[in-house]
Amino acid sequence: MLETTAQRTDSTSPLRVACVGGGPGGLFAAIALAHALPDATIDVYERNRADDVFGFGVVFSDATLDAIDRVDPVLRDALAADGRRWDRIAVHSNGEVVSAGGNGMSAIHRRVLLEALHERASELGARLHFESPVTVDELDAGGSFDLIVGADGANSIVRERFVDRLGHTVDEASVKFIWFGTTYDFDGLTFLHERSEHGNFAVHAYPIGSGLSTFIVETDEDTWRRAGLDEFDTAQLPGASDLKTQRYLEKLFADRIDGHPLVANNSRWANFRTRRTEHWSTRAAAGTPVVLLGDAVHTAHFSVGSGTKMAMEDAAALAAALAAHPGELDTALDRFEAARRPRVTRIQDSALPSLSWWDHFSDYQRALEPWQFGAHFFTRAISAEKIRVRDPEFVGRLRRRWLERHGNDPLRTPLRIGDHQLSSRLLTAADGPNGTLLLGDGSTSVPAGPDDALSHSAVAVLIAPTHDSTSLTVEDRDRIDHLCAARPHAVAVRGGTALTRVLCAERIRFRHGIPAVLVESLEAVRARRSVDMNDNAYTLVLSGRADAVAVEDDPSTPTATEVLR
Repeated sequence: MLETTAQRTDSTSPLRVACVGGGPGGLFAAIALAHALPDATIDVYERNRADDVFGFGVVFSDATLDAIDRVDPVLRDALAADGRRWDRIAVHSNGEVVSAGGNGMSAIHRRVLLEALHERASELGARLHFESPVTVDELDAGGSFDLIVGADGANSIVRERFVDRLGHTVDEASVKFIWFGTTYDFDGLTFLHERSEHGNFAVHAYPIGSGLSTFIVETDEDTWRRAGLDEFDTAQLPGASDLKTQRYLEKLFADRIDGHPLVANNSRWANFRTRRTEHWSTRAAAGTPVVLLGDAVHTAHFSVGSGTKMAMEDAAALAAALAAHPGELDTALDRFEAARRPRVTRIQDSALPSLSWWDHFSDYQRALEPWQFGAHFFTRAISAEKIRVRDPEFVGRLRRRWLERHGNDPLRTPLRIGDHQLSSRLLTAADGPNGTLLLGDGSTSVPAGPDDALSHSAVAVLIAPTHDSTSLTVEDRDRIDHLCAARPHAVAVRGGTALTRVLCAERIRFRHGIPAVLVESLEAVRARRSVDMNDNAYTLVLSGRADAVAVEDDPSTPTATEVLR
């Protein structure tokens, strides 16, 4: 039986809100609403018990903490009492550690965070109903609420009730992941890579206080099956964990965690699903407005952001919009979505190359030296210049490693293509005779064209696919392999998207050992990254994604320009 408040009689009456979902998003929505609308009545309905907690740590950047703290200090207070903070991120690969600073982050155990949110929401007058599964239709039918907030996570029953009208899409990654904890105390965010007889495994690990660290493991599906880790019945109710995987990974990573055990909590393999939703609000059958926030409406891979952080930011924005437009719910919900959608889209866009990185990490580890593997990792979503602003010494160390190998800065390192010696790795690309593309350094031009129109020793041109997914299709890979079988001296990759061009270039370089030149539009690069062409090219070459970058259709761009110091 639902506990409700009295029927609302006019638009000036206090707002009556039902939050479906008692996770951080729903609880912080209650807290933010209590601050923004002190007269509002707020009921939070959670299907699980108050002490049911699935998962381990939650991570927040310093910027996120500032934004949430402006609404209520509950998170900062909980972190100060029971959380952990760090500034550096470390990548371990083949016995070498590559680390970068300037990445202020904090983490806390999900249980501690929920307890703090429970207490604070109750202090502010929200009514919390545990073991209370509800439906939108139940909340809507009685006319007891003016607004229903769906904050019930990635498997949202609120969203599914209206999924046909919301325009919801789901993209599933190919890589497998599983969440554990460990009693080993990591210093900060740490990425480990190990290879067993079955294949490669990677770990995201970070301390969360309470004597635990989060320990997330990823691997490709073929490795997962070869290791016999595909036997767990995922149809089991939440709470059961894959103990066979737990023992396998404890043994594989024993040296990295000094023999400490892994801790299971609803730990089971899954494929990450990126969710996008065209419309974030709708109306229930009897007319009650319904709005979604957090994982119910959008997700982004955990390697670039926390779903919890995004949900709490959504909650703050929703409360602010409702306070700014009293009695105008439709306007408020439109303003909420307008304020949050661009920020969420940016996070999801930056998550795509990061998610793609995890789809291919075993290829990168095999192909790249540890220092360049680290460079490849850190630049998967941001450029070298943005990293240099945070940690100039880190980018300086990468530059010195390149100098040791090549004797010159990345963009000033000569590149041999067949009989031609180009003096730069930042080139121009211009249309030539007979449908060719001319790649030049200001003094030397190398013609490139379709592989069926050129001789065996020529430079081939590959048109990248236009789908912006995290991996190339089988057809895409076969097309690249067929082209490379003719052993051109190099391949120029143009068209497609920024990500698919890189994926094509990496397959050409890593699988076939053929130089790859990325053909980029300066205008598109600036629009996409808000950085100059030098930074884009420097990042691509330094990280091993391409051998050179050619600027297309912009004759004003110099070929010998100042590069990052």
